[in-house]
Amino acid sequence: MIPGPMLGPILAPDLRVLFVGINPSLRSAEVGHHFARPGNRFWAALHDAGLTPRRLRPDEDASLPLYGLGVTNIADRPTRDAAQLSGEELRAGAAALERTVRRCAPRLVAMLGLTAYRVAFARPRAAMGLQAERIGGRPVWVLPNPSGLNAHYKPADFARLYAEAAAYAGRED
Repeated sequence: MIPGPMLGPILAPDLRVLFVGINPSLRSAEVGHHFARPGNRFWAALHDAGLTPRRLRPDEDASLPLYGLGVTNIADRPTRDAAQLSGEELRAGAAALERTVRRCAPRLVAMLGLTAYRVAFARPRAAMGLQAERIGGRPVWVLPNPSGLNAHYKPADFARLYAEAAAYAGRED
């Protein structure tokens, strides 16, 4: 068992974007803050995409709703990497996410991780970007997983892709 506080969702009414991670890292579970593992690019991506006025730290995650943003995970169980999660865990998390999204009704659900999205929602052919299907009645945009373990994307890619999702959600720069 991982010591430390439970890492729950950060939600509020009228969110522009609800970011949905795959599951907490061991470090995030230990410190009780989202995307806390060194090398995770989530906080830089938010700032570089213009979603926050400065680069927030993981211990400032509770301030996300001030910027119209929220965060949750598909699976609650912390792991070293997402590959340690079973398909059953991801599918169960997808059902719970549907209920969460219906309750908080963000303008956009941003899934952080294509492979996890494909498994959790049984969409084997899904691609990055806006999806035809909705979650909890809300539009879905798949973005790359910001984990430092995901070497396929560079910081400029994250900034561009996160900004595209934000623009769809109605952000005007």
